[in-house]
Amino acid sequence: MSYQHRFIDGTAVGLPTGKVVCVGRNYADHAAELNNPIPTEPMLFIKPSTSVVDMAQPFEIPKANGTVHFETEMCVLIGERLSNATIQEAKNAIVGIGLGLDLTLRDLQDKLKAKGHPWEKSKGFDGAAPLSAFVEPAEISDLQDVDIKLIVNGEVRQDGNSAHMLNQVLPLICHSSEFFTLEPGDVILTGTPAGVGPIQAGDQLEVELADCIKISTHAF
Repeated sequence: MSYQHRFIDGTAVGLPTGKVVCVGRNYADHAAELNNPIPTEPMLFIKPSTSVVDMAQPFEIPKANGTVHFETEMCVLIGERLSNATIQEAKNAIVGIGLGLDLTLRDLQDKLKAKGHPWEKSKGFDGAAPLSAFVEPAEISDLQDVDIKLIVNGEVRQDGNSAHMLNQVLPLICHSSEFFTLEPGDVILTGTPAGVGPIQAGDQLEVELADCIKISTHAF
């Protein structure tokens, strides 16, 4: 599946592969596991379109910059241009709900943060954003009550629910659009529950979003 053409419930929708706007520390338990303070407002960063790959296909783990961590997240696909969006505009602009892996070069990120340097290299590298195909928004009855699960080599590593987000999905979209104009094809990664950890070549992953999306894949 080419990400030059997004798929919603198996139908190509022709949206371009846009930028990925990510939200850091949006679950208190995840912030705690990394000994990070809880932010007082959404912490945003961007992965470029070149970071996006198909989650359903085997994906490559960089091997030259230390440990790579997985972070499993619910994501939303934007279908309309948004700038300083209202809640209703944000809701109307969502054309798909899916899953994303925010892959992170954790050792490199820690080194860059310790020096006070930007850490885009640790988050926005090629292949850093494996994304699933999407389901219609109507298949998710409540964006703030969605189970998110990751199983690695048969062991449940992440098992969370979007109810525990510090910042809810629609306000996140509005907040993001205050700083970055959102274009059709852009994706919002909404943050990860606790349980993140290292991923290695050969690991088998099962990624689930409620009863709507189930993907088996592996890293190499």
